[in-house]
Amino acid sequence: MKKKILRYIQVNILPFILQLMVRFIYLTNKKVFHYPKPMNDETFILAMWHGDLLMQPLNYRNFKKDGITKVIVSEHADGETIRKVVEYLGVGALSGSSTRGGAKALLGAIKSIKKGIDVAITPDGPRGPIYEIADGIVLIAQKTGAKIVSFSSNPSSYWRFNSWDKFVVPKPFGQIDFYISEPFSINGLSMEESKIKIKENMRRFDA
Repeated sequence: MKKKILRYIQVNILPFILQLMVRFIYLTNKKVFHYPKPMNDETFILAMWHGDLLMQPLNYRNFKKDGITKVIVSEHADGETIRKVVEYLGVGALSGSSTRGGAKALLGAIKSIKKGIDVAITPDGPRGPIYEIADGIVLIAQKTGAKIVSFSSNPSSYWRFNSWDKFVVPKPFGQIDFYISEPFSINGLSMEESKIKIKENMRRFDA
């Protein structure tokens, strides 16, 4: 009975509280946006580090106000909680990751991009190693021809978790600089060359 109650809280109550927290942090911070030209008619792949994903749904919503995106969410125990949080923030979800449900996630991502839906992925998730690029984003980009755009944020003050991904939670009443790179392609590159190019682009705006 206790497990059922905890599960209910995790899946039905916690996501609502978490998305309120994200909105509060976003609203109480001064926001400075460093964006490329608008991409309203182009479908792309969003790449963000796992430890920097908290504010990225709202970064996307501000950048592409009429856009539709789905984020690849791992099928581990916390996946359903994450799915509901991002849905509250206006982002859909695709099940699967590099460790679980990888083939399903890959197929879902390819189908979504072909339908004009952007796909978001944390290339170093869900378990690391930190700042390393897994194969999934490369396969999705090469099979669809979609360009990649890296998303990142740099808060003036924050809490950093003692976790493998050094997860960052911005503090309220500061400033957050939001960065989105120019779109780039990895067509024609080998797996290793693609990973190097993606990593270089993603780390350009690291604090």
